[in-house]
Amino acid sequence: MRISTSSFYENAGSKISELQSSLASKQNQISTGRRIQVPSDDPVAAAAALDVQQAAGVNTQFATNRDSAKTALNLQETALTQYTDLLQNIKTLTVAAGDGVLDDSQRKFFAEQLNNDFQNLLGIANTQDSAGNFIFAGFKTTTQPFSQTGASVIYAGDQGQRLLPGSTSRQLALNDSGDAVFQNIKTGNGTFTTSAAPANTGNGIIGTGSVTNAAQVTGDTYRVDFSITAGVTNFSVTDLTKSPVTTVASGPYTPGQTIAFDGLQFDINGSPANGDNFSVKPSANQSIFQTVSDLMAALNASTAGPAARAALTSSLAVANNNVSSALDAALTIRASGGARLQEIDSLDSEGADRGLQYATRLSNLQDLDYAKAVTELTQQQVTLQAAQQSFVKIANLSLFDYLR
Repeated sequence: MRISTSSFYENAGSKISELQSSLASKQNQISTGRRIQVPSDDPVAAAAALDVQQAAGVNTQFATNRDSAKTALNLQETALTQYTDLLQNIKTLTVAAGDGVLDDSQRKFFAEQLNNDFQNLLGIANTQDSAGNFIFAGFKTTTQPFSQTGASVIYAGDQGQRLLPGSTSRQLALNDSGDAVFQNIKTGNGTFTTSAAPANTGNGIIGTGSVTNAAQVTGDTYRVDFSITAGVTNFSVTDLTKSPVTTVASGPYTPGQTIAFDGLQFDINGSPANGDNFSVKPSANQSIFQTVSDLMAALNASTAGPAARAALTSSLAVANNNVSSALDAALTIRASGGARLQEIDSLDSEGADRGLQYATRLSNLQDLDYAKAVTELTQQQVTLQAAQQSFVKIANLSLFDYLR
């Protein structure tokens, strides 16, 4: 069989080029530490590595989301800490304002301090994050949620709770709306609220009361009327919701006695005048701003006469109770936020473990076995050198070298 010179050079050149390409590929693997440089190096492993990379990317995004949620919740916790501290101060001031030795002018100093607290409350409710978004505005993060109009504060946000996925199966709440924190605060004891009629002339003071049997509570509105006949004070409790109105309790009145009906009970102290009345209504939602505003109005009012002093005492009791409800609500929301932060820590730990698993799997698919690669590189170098040397020697062979 005859091999032409051109075929010999072509075959030899092709083989040497193939060996050089293989050597270059091995050198590239060693320099990068990656076994797979192009999908054709190992199609099955390359496809598996792509799946792992995508899963790892999603895991990384979840971690970023959790960091964002943690930042938002920590900012809210800071604002709520300031809020609860301010509520504690307002409670202390409310109790102090009830001191009987204070006169009207001294109570007005308390009202001025309350006005400062009111403005601080408004500032906390309008807290913004580093991007200028309002944290208590619900979904309306670019809208200032609370604005003051006279003695009233208007809420312009919504009830939305922003969510971010923290894992494949968990949505993390980033915020609590201002409506939940500052607006929807139950008055009274959370079931019903008591108050004295503004026109009362006696010094009767009604207590907050409590529920004795929740199954009997009707949610109706009642009025407690007092009448004095022949020097004897009597009371009657009328259910104003029923039609026709119904008397549910009545009898002679003794200061401090407990009046009970329809699963409710409360006491009335002092001496109500003839025609005085008190109301018992279902608890409603009231903002902390309204509570503080009402308290300021009570402290600015005159306390001349027993009836006015009784009205102040009642107003202070109502305010103290409502502030306590606001404080309980704030502490509940803080506890919820703390639970979310704790959950994020748990998800971070799970995410870190999952990330390590992905990295290990990816390493097994892509990373190079250096000992094996160096051995193969040395072998390929020897093979290439042998091929090159053989080519040179064979190419120089000629029949004329043997003709003498």
